[in-house]
Amino acid sequence: MRLLASLLLTLGLNGQTITIAPAPADRAALIAEFTLAEDAPMATHAMKADRTSLPVQVDDDGKACIAIGFLRAGESLTLSLQLRAVAAGGETVRLRPGADGMVLSAAGAEVLNFRTDKTKKPRSDIKDEILRAGYLHPVRSPSGAIVTGDYPSNHAHHHGIWTPFTKAVFQGRTTDFWNMQSKKGEEQLRAIGRTWAGEVHGGFDAELRMTDLSGPAPIDALIDRWSVRAYAVPGAPKPMHVFDLTTTQTCATNDPLELPQYHYGSFGLRGPEAWNGKDGARFLTSEGIADRMKGEGTRARWCYLGGKTSAGLSGTAVLGFPDNFRFPMPLRLHPEMPYFSIVPQKLGGFSIQPGKPYVTRYRFVVTDGEPDAKLFDACWNSLAHPAVVKVGK
Repeated sequence: MRLLASLLLTLGLNGQTITIAPAPADRAALIAEFTLAEDAPMATHAMKADRTSLPVQVDDDGKACIAIGFLRAGESLTLSLQLRAVAAGGETVRLRPGADGMVLSAAGAEVLNFRTDKTKKPRSDIKDEILRAGYLHPVRSPSGAIVTGDYPSNHAHHHGIWTPFTKAVFQGRTTDFWNMQSKKGEEQLRAIGRTWAGEVHGGFDAELRMTDLSGPAPIDALIDRWSVRAYAVPGAPKPMHVFDLTTTQTCATNDPLELPQYHYGSFGLRGPEAWNGKDGARFLTSEGIADRMKGEGTRARWCYLGGKTSAGLSGTAVLGFPDNFRFPMPLRLHPEMPYFSIVPQKLGGFSIQPGKPYVTRYRFVVTDGEPDAKLFDACWNSLAHPAVVKVGK
């Protein structure tokens, strides 16, 4: 958190407080959202009893947000809301143009890049049909180490963090939006929507389309709307980058998308090229499984993928929100490559029906050093026990 005395001027308290109710488990990276009275001044900071303060961000819809680094089990937290003037352009979480897309940063450190330009080939051997835009890469750890891979030599159709379905049936035809080299289908970025920055969070919305190429003419089968939000989390137990991805997938026609039982696809996280091989990557699940062969086909609240980096060891824990379809997450952990999928269709086929959006939410916690199961558990507890906020005076 940046609180520069030269940029801040206390204008006075608005007389309001917020109290966050206790929960039965430790919580880290707790995002507290609440709504102030319409006639209340727009608070910008919240002060703890020890006189340290946390930034408050109020969106256009009037919803306020505070990020709390850590809250112990059974502990409540009362904060006094303040009104302060902040210099223009002082947002902690910012979005800016990057070399291949849009870069989200927090407290001056790059968190992730959203790839918007599919024309730039990393190698001459990349075929045009697998060029893709609309995924996250590179994702970086707090030290700046890259923890995702893109167009890897053994599976060039893998891309950082991406969400296409693999085996699918549309209008009676079998299609595949993941393996674009098969030329049966593709997923591409179509539009960038809302973008924003702030003291607590910043991000963007985007629209992707899964297009069926197996028929006489290309036809969009599924609209895949992404919302990505990165957070600045002061007071966390250790340095970490935290961001959320929400996907809202709807039928683009009056025809459903059928998703038969299959062992991968839907969500993918690919690690760097250097992590290839049976011993190149580190895995850990919320169930304590570190052996990828034993973890294959299991279910978990979170899954970590890491490996050697310039920081020694870095990686990403992917946390599933408890209300996701078929939670706990059914996992596909690849036996040799540094990637895993979260695959509801492992448990049986299902379909996305017209007029019924399919929504999935993930939180990402990127760290350096050994994977910290207690930290990841505490971060997941913030999803299972979201902040209950009482506004008072």
